[in-house]
Amino acid sequence: MPERSFIVNGRRVTVDIEDDVRLLWVLRDVLGVTGPKYGCGLGVCQACTSHINGKAFNPCSVPVKDIGADDEITTIEGLPATVGKDLHPMQEAWLEQDVAQCGYCQPGQIMTAVAKVRQAREEGREITEADLDEIRNICRCGTYHRIREAIQAGAKKY
Repeated sequence: MPERSFIVNGRRVTVDIEDDVRLLWVLRDVLGVTGPKYGCGLGVCQACTSHINGKAFNPCSVPVKDIGADDEITTIEGLPATVGKDLHPMQEAWLEQDVAQCGYCQPGQIMTAVAKVRQAREEGREITEADLDEIRNICRCGTYHRIREAIQAGAKKY
């Protein structure tokens, strides 16, 4: 089998895996990184949303052969990256807004929110209602109103 090396949550990993295996299964089954959830396997539900080089993507639809040696994959487990804190400001906002019900989609929702706020900031602006309307993560419990409130609150914290 081919050997693949890349960065996950700040540390270099090497896996011996077939090229066509989806990155989600490499993360979950080979590396034990279980934050990204399997929902549809097609990138539609976005329960697996993670970041590649700072941008949101869905590892369920990316074969491991498409991940380069210098690519940095960040999952919810690697998100905090805050000095002296256990949670990222968006995670704190999620708790404060009491977003989660079943919680299954929440890692993907938070990763999408962080990427969307980062995108707005890189464009020199704050997050808008139009930005929130672009988010397509599916929540089976229907907590969309609280999700939007948490994104706006989290954006103010960092």
